[in-house]
Order: sequence, then C-alpha cells, then structure tokens
Amino acid sequence: MKITDLYDQGVFVITSEVGPIKGAVSRDKAIDPSCAREAIFLQDHVHAVNVTDNQSAVMRLGSLAASVNLKARGVEPIYQVTCRDRNRIALQSDLLTAYSLGIDNVLLLTGDHINLGDHKEAKPVFDLDSVQLIKMATGLRNGVDIAGNSIENPPDMALGAVVNPNFEPLELQLMKMKKKIDAGAQFFQTQAVYDVKIFERFMEKASRFGCPIQAGVVVLKSPQMAKYINTSVSGIHVPQSWIDEISGVEKADRKKKAIEMTGLFLNQIKSMVQGVHVMPLGWVDVVPGILEASGITVEESMRKSA
Repeated sequence: MKITDLYDQGVFVITSEVGPIKGAVSRDKAIDPSCAREAIFLQDHVHAVNVTDNQSAVMRLGSLAASVNLKARGVEPIYQVTCRDRNRIALQSDLLTAYSLGIDNVLLLTGDHINLGDHKEAKPVFDLDSVQLIKMATGLRNGVDIAGNSIENPPDMALGAVVNPNFEPLELQLMKMKKKIDAGAQFFQTQAVYDVKIFERFMEKASRFGCPIQAGVVVLKSPQMAKYINTSVSGIHVPQSWIDEISGVEKADRKKKAIEMTGLFLNQIKSMVQGVHVMPLGWVDVVPGILEASGITVEESMRKSA
C-alpha cells in the first residue's frame, strides 16, 4: 500500500514511528524484536509505521531489515533512508533492494550528525544531500540511475520528505521544500512542532505547494526532555507552556498528561493538514489515547474519504 494512494483517495493519513533494536532479529520465531511488538501494537491505530534509520546516529538494526520484517507481519512500513552512512551507490542499491522485497513507501532525509551518536569516531558520508537523494530516487522510479544508466523494473515507491515548520528564516525552509517537490517528493512529514501559531504560519505559506503534509509531533515525556530539545536539538523548540504543564504533574502521571497535551495540540491543527505523524520515542502505548483525544482515528479518516 502506497501512502500516496491514500492521499489520492482523500484519506487523512495517520502514521507513527518505531526504532529498530540495537541488535539482530532473533532467528527464534517465537521471539519478536521490540520494534515489531511496538509496530504490531500500533497497527490498528495508524495507516503506516516509520522505521528509523540509525536515529540520532546510534547504531541499530538496519531500517531495511526491520521494514521487511514488519511487512511480513502485516504492518505497513515507511522505510527511512538517510544520507549520513552511505554513498550514492549504496543508497541506490538499498532502494532497489527495498522495492524488490515489497517496500512501497520511503522517507528520504539527511540524517542526524555523527556527533550525536554512539560512534563518534565514525566517518560521515553525506555523499548526497536530501534534495539530491530525492532526485536520485525519482530517477530510479523513472528507470535511470544517478549516472544516467537504464535500470530494469523501476521501483514504484511513494517518496516522502521532511520539512521543519520551526526554521528561521521560514522562507529558506520553504525554498528547500519547493526544491524537494521539484525533485520528486510526493508527501511531507514535518519535524516536531509544538506551537499552534508557528505551525499555522508555516501552513499558510506551505499549502500553496499543493503537496500533502503530515504534522509531526514528538511526545513530550518530561521537563528534562524539553530542556534537552531546546538546548541540543537544532530547529525545534518546546514552548514554556508545555514545559510548565508536564512539570506540574507527578512522574507517574506524565503519560496521562502527555496524552492530554498532545491530543489537544493535534486537535487544534488537524484541519490545516492532510495527516499526522506521532513520534512516541518508545511510549507507543500513549499513541491510541493521543489519537482518540485529538478526534483522529483510522476508522474516521476512512469514513470521511468514502
């Protein structure tokens, strides 16, 4: 199932996200890797599940292996591919391999820098940037590799990209978004956003491109997490109102508060977008509650598109 087909049908697309385990998938079929358990839990609440690619530059099971594993278990994956770890030969080969193994959706992005991860001595590649990566994937879909050589059985995958509504100056981010669309991006998931006014300002300008946009939000777990985001994560800001609210409850009540806060936020912005992307960072059990609190469900989105 391609995400773009859902957009064409007028479906409000709901996705979430899992991170592959730091280790290999067990050959004992009775043992599920953690990301499979999480994705299967999410399956009835979302249309697809992003599978991160060595997120935060931390070495883990490959996104491709995890995506194929989920597909075999009946979960629709969105295979994430970053520029950080592979050159253009490997990137093209991985996309062809993914399509050959049944993957229909891919999210193409730059990737977090090595300095954030657990292998700081590693040498980053960044042979291509995100716009070039999208253009390369579009070329493969059209039957040619990045060197201009014809390929057999072009991979007909839905190509997604990322945009940051918080970026200043916003016009530069919109210019990059337009370049990604011109390169072949078919849908966007946004970086985490927490401010309704900032998101509204972004959508007023981005909607002119006519490309489906999913609003992305990272579930805020604690005031310490907010502080880390504000000091260490470039281009994302948690407002003080969010920090005060999560700080105002006991640790045992933070999941309930996170559901309330995130659900309210998504309810406020859902009319502006064509979908939402919830990034729970391990708290997958809060995702159904967030969607219910925001008035967004798979059943409702399908009913409205009928």
